[in-house]
Amino acid sequence: MDRTLKALSLILSYPTRELQHAMPEIGAVLASDTRLTAAARRALRPLVEELGGRDIYDLEEQFVLLFDRSRTLSLNLFEHVHGESRDRGGAMVSLIETYRAGGFEPNTSELPDHLPVLLEFLSTRPFSEAQDILADAAHIFEALNARLGRRESNYGAVFASLLQLAGAKADQGAVAEMLAQPDDDPSDLETLDEVWEESEVLFGPDPNAGCPQVRDMLSRMDTPVNPAPHHAAE
Repeated sequence: MDRTLKALSLILSYPTRELQHAMPEIGAVLASDTRLTAAARRALRPLVEELGGRDIYDLEEQFVLLFDRSRTLSLNLFEHVHGESRDRGGAMVSLIETYRAGGFEPNTSELPDHLPVLLEFLSTRPFSEAQDILADAAHIFEALNARLGRRESNYGAVFASLLQLAGAKADQGAVAEMLAQPDDDPSDLETLDEVWEESEVLFGPDPNAGCPQVRDMLSRMDTPVNPAPHHAAE
């Protein structure tokens, strides 16, 4: 198992007391991985300390405001790729089949494209394979890092580390397209309800689904699609 990818998966998971208790071990894993630069490892330290020592209720509230109430910071990767299009359902089916082909059965209620779930899967694969998939999502990581930097959040260091592990340069056009979308205001609940009002993600039979090569799992991540505009009911 790639302990660093597993550690980053845990750090991006919803905060719990169990996670807090594990932070010293998680921090040690990240601090010892020389695939990350010394600067990247130092940048992760404040987040590790925050998750390990801050009040759990504050951590939960912060996580919800960042990742659950902000669509532009969603940890569901296909949200940034397919938006509300029907392609998202087919991509989910392919991803589930890829997990199953690799003998991986996520024990979670999260969607298959939830980044902590994907990182847990990648932690079980050869690093060259994992690196190819991380490279496909490089522009998403860079955009999320930039958005979190605007909010002065320590979570940005995780995405900077994922970029390093990907070993690839992000497509700057794709990054600019993502960053052109306005930041969500997590305190504007009425607007957020409208934004998250979306069509059902379908997981039904898809003649093009099957079991793809792992490299193809995120192959279309270099062409992000803006979510379809919401039209208020008349």
